[in-house]
Amino acid sequence: MLSLTALIRRSAQVNRHGIATQFEGRQRTWPQIADDIARFAAGLAARGVRAGDRVALLSFNSDRFYTSYFAIPWAGAVVVPINFRLTTEEMAVLLNDAEPVALLIDAHFSDRIDALRRAVPSLQTVVQILGGQGAADTHFDELVQSAPMPDAGRRDDDLAALYYTGGTTGRSKGVMLSHGNLVQNVFQNLAMLNYDQGDGVLHVAPLFHIGASVNEIIFTAVAGRHYFLPAFEPTAVLTTLAEQRIQRVFLVPTMINMVLNHPQVSTFDLSALRTVLYGASPMPEAVIERARALWPHVQFVQAYGQTEASPCLTLLLHDQHEHHLRSAGQPMMGVELAVLDDDDQPLPPHQSGEIGARGPNVMQGYWRNEKATAETLRNGWLHTGDVGYFDEEGFLFVVDRVKDMIVSGGENVYSTEVEGALYRHPAVLECAVIGIPSEQWGEQVHAIVRLREGHAVTEAELMDYCKTLIAGYKCPRSVEWRREPLPLTAAGKILKRDLRAPYWENRARQVN
Repeated sequence: MLSLTALIRRSAQVNRHGIATQFEGRQRTWPQIADDIARFAAGLAARGVRAGDRVALLSFNSDRFYTSYFAIPWAGAVVVPINFRLTTEEMAVLLNDAEPVALLIDAHFSDRIDALRRAVPSLQTVVQILGGQGAADTHFDELVQSAPMPDAGRRDDDLAALYYTGGTTGRSKGVMLSHGNLVQNVFQNLAMLNYDQGDGVLHVAPLFHIGASVNEIIFTAVAGRHYFLPAFEPTAVLTTLAEQRIQRVFLVPTMINMVLNHPQVSTFDLSALRTVLYGASPMPEAVIERARALWPHVQFVQAYGQTEASPCLTLLLHDQHEHHLRSAGQPMMGVELAVLDDDDQPLPPHQSGEIGARGPNVMQGYWRNEKATAETLRNGWLHTGDVGYFDEEGFLFVVDRVKDMIVSGGENVYSTEVEGALYRHPAVLECAVIGIPSEQWGEQVHAIVRLREGHAVTEAELMDYCKTLIAGYKCPRSVEWRREPLPLTAAGKILKRDLRAPYWENRARQVN
């Protein structure tokens, strides 16, 4: 039986005296955290949560996020992590798609409770998991007093989580991941990674992201010690790694770059650190080379994948960085990858095509979106939307994207949504949004804009305007002004490839 909750039960059994979670001076052993999960699940059930119900989780990283993440499936329900960077309106769109019966929230977002209640009719209860109760119906401390309930016994093909991804089409889609999907990907990782029972891991990348979330599940499987920082800040990361003697951490490339640029980075004692797993967006070569030079004792491992694959498809192991640094690594055990032609037939080495995947970690489909599911899961393959090729040794090289999506700082940004915000400004006649190289963000959102005759707007004014409509990370970080019409295809679509080309000249790949 493959289930998230079985991992909790095993860890409480095999590491009875080991520390499971640490957060702001509070720590719990594995038996204690298992008991908390069973009690909180019972409290949720008492508030009306039933098997198969969706429960949304809106919170910064914390031990309460961790407890909630596993208590929801313990109660038989489906966890729906929400990107806390979204506006309230954007959150409401996702929540109305998922139709959760409960929302678990921390104090940082309590001012959104009333608006979300009004906007999301399915919500029956709101639980504050950190901070004062405020406008919530009840609090974690109250529900965890419930008598522990037995595990609901969800497993294998039962739905465990809905992770919303921006994707490439402008409409957020709920990726349906089963218990089997998630646990299989954990086992696939552990088959290739040398992790030990009780290893300490720092969770600083946001846990609503599947990339950070799978790391959370991996270290649950090995009964590790989970240390949480609510948000990323370079000094806090370096201090925590040094003082807590933490062995493992997952960081997105932009985080690694910011840590490396800390003025006192070389003064922190990171001798306990053994592995940095990185992914969620492509890594600039200069950044990883600098990191390897600064911390020669640390093993760096790159993961490539996507939410639809639970999420990892390839790993570039530490000893492969020397000669294969530009690659995304080799397929994980149990994952079949191919580079496909237009007829979904595998191509030979050094021929580029869309990267396809299959294996037990591939999603069940998109929540209530049969059309998108059929488009993505066709002819037996998960179509990733990425273009790549293999070399003769089976190393995958990701060179471009089939569809127009920008990955900036580990976040998916789809250009149609940003363009929609720009077009609402009265001065904008025509615009296109593309990703351009950025040493800090991997790619940054860049807007190419043609103004209406007789209208004027500054770059700063246009950026500020977008922030009133969409989340800040989606907004353009730079604007280019055009007087002439933007180039079009014969079908009348803007030629974004031509707009991108000058920024990516003389680069080995068309994503950074």
